[in-house]
Amino acid sequence: MENWVAGLILLVIKLGVVLVVLLLAAAYLVWVERKLLARLQVRFGPNRAGRFGLLQPLADLIKLITKEDTVPEAADKTIFLLAPAAAGITAMLIFAVIPFGDGFTLWGRPIPMVIADLNIGLLFAIALSSLGVYGVALGGWASNSKYGLLGGIRGAAQMISYELGLGLSLVPIVMLARSFSLVDIVNAQASYPFILIQPHSFLIFFVSAMAEIKRIPFDLPEAENELVAGYHTEYSGMRFGLFFLGEYITLIVLGGLVAAFFLGGWRGPLLPPLVWFIVKVLAVVFVMIWMRGTLPRLRYDQLMSIGWKILIPAALLNIIVTGGLILALKSY
Repeated sequence: MENWVAGLILLVIKLGVVLVVLLLAAAYLVWVERKLLARLQVRFGPNRAGRFGLLQPLADLIKLITKEDTVPEAADKTIFLLAPAAAGITAMLIFAVIPFGDGFTLWGRPIPMVIADLNIGLLFAIALSSLGVYGVALGGWASNSKYGLLGGIRGAAQMISYELGLGLSLVPIVMLARSFSLVDIVNAQASYPFILIQPHSFLIFFVSAMAEIKRIPFDLPEAENELVAGYHTEYSGMRFGLFFLGEYITLIVLGGLVAAFFLGGWRGPLLPPLVWFIVKVLAVVFVMIWMRGTLPRLRYDQLMSIGWKILIPAALLNIIVTGGLILALKSY
């Protein structure tokens, strides 16, 4: 009984810590992105609220909270009000299965640095990422706006298409680790990270994930030059902020998944495991921000062609080749 209570208390503590860290990290990731994009474009970025603009996230939060929360008269109010929550909640739940350290012992009790080590952790992450499409599709449809509806349809088509490539790109990782648990996948990279032997899987996963979170050059569901703001055109105040927050939480979660699947997770020399995990996540996030500041937006037909005609066939071919090589090496 005491072990059960201690386990529950530990779980609640870990949930609270991860939730607070994720929310703070997402808030300041907005500041980091604006600063990096400003430097890439030879300008200053936010520098008014606090030293170096460090209080800008707090100023943005106050602005969003105090703005009027409007609901279109002809909207489906229940779905309209609930849709923004789907964006952030699904992303935060994915982080529950990402290991971010080696674990430690406290009062003779092992403390794993993961909220939940599920034996189907990879399937859990993919399933939740696919649920994120509901926030986009329902938010656009419930707005009763042509721009919101077009953005929602685009988002649903885009996310479903690239979900296939993303899932298929991870099949060779499962074949190499022989487990769906993210902890086991990280442990399987004790000798070398999987990116060294599966660069094709990494590239397919990375491109598919970029399309999943709808960032430039794949931000067609928003496309301000065509759809005003796409699926969240009619949202204001903190409900718009939830869509915004969900995107940056997803960015951090994606960095954690890339680190776990391809970069060895928390493993690395000299530095503490948690520091290695943070460094790898930040490196992935930096590359994504760099891409946003560098690449132009694709046309919609180009976007869909890349997913269906290039990434999915390449992922299937990679599965066949990886399976063949594993069987060939076993025979020796």
